[in-house]
Amino acid sequence: MVSLPRTTPWAPDAAPAPPAIRVAVVEDDFVCRNALAHALQGAADMHLQWVAASRAEALAALQADDAPLDVLLLDLGLPDGSGLDVLAVLRARWPGAAAMVSTIFGDEAHVLGAIEAGAMGYLLKDLPPSAVVDEVRSLHAGGSPINPMVARKLLLRRAQSPVTAKPSAGLEPGLAAAEITEVAPSAREAELLRMVARGYTLDEVARAMGVSRHTVRTFVRRVYAKLQVTTQAEAVSAAARKGWIDVA
Repeated sequence: MVSLPRTTPWAPDAAPAPPAIRVAVVEDDFVCRNALAHALQGAADMHLQWVAASRAEALAALQADDAPLDVLLLDLGLPDGSGLDVLAVLRARWPGAAAMVSTIFGDEAHVLGAIEAGAMGYLLKDLPPSAVVDEVRSLHAGGSPINPMVARKLLLRRAQSPVTAKPSAGLEPGLAAAEITEVAPSAREAELLRMVARGYTLDEVARAMGVSRHTVRTFVRRVYAKLQVTTQAEAVSAAARKGWIDVA
C-alpha cells in the first residue's frame, strides 16, 4: 500500500488586526490625566500618542505631531486658556480626527460651545477611566457619546423653547441654539435603530456592527436619552415618528 504524504488542512489566513486607535489626552488634573493615560495604555486596541496638561502643551503637540490622531480627549477648563482653542487647531491640523470633551462643566453654554466648535462627544467627569476608554471606541466606531443628563437637559430646553430660544454667542448668524439641540442619531445609532426595529437582539446587533455588546448598550443608552424613552418599542416608535427610520 502506498502511503500518501500527510498534508496540513487548509485554513484561510487570519484577518489582520485593525490598527490601534491613536488617542491624545489634554487634561490639567494630574490624577485624572494619569488615570486616563494608564487605562488607554492598558487597552490592546489603543495607542496613546501624547498627553498634555495645558493649552500651550496641547497646541505644541498638535503642531509637532507627524502622525494623525483618531481621537482627542479634551478638557475645557485649562489653566492657560480654553480647550476650544485646542479643538480649533485639531480641526485644522487633522480634519479626520474626532474630539470628545471630558469636563466638569455640564451647563448649556459649555455644551453648545463645544458642539459648535466641532466636538463629537461630550462626557462629564463621572465615568471611570475604563468607561471612558469604551466611549473612545464608540466614538471611533461612528457614535457620538454624550452624557445622558446633558442630552436630557438639551432636549428639555428644545421642548420648552422650540422657537424663542436666543442664539448663543459664537454661533453662525441666524442659527438659534435650539436648532443645535435637535440631536439627531449618528450613522451607527440609526443603524442600531433599524436592526432593533427588525427584531435583532443586542448580541446580533453587536455581531452585525462588529462591536462589543457593551458598545451596543452604550448606543442604546444614548438613543434612549435623545428620544426620551425607556424601552426598545418606544425607541422604535419615536424614531419612526421623527423620520429617523423607516419601519414600513
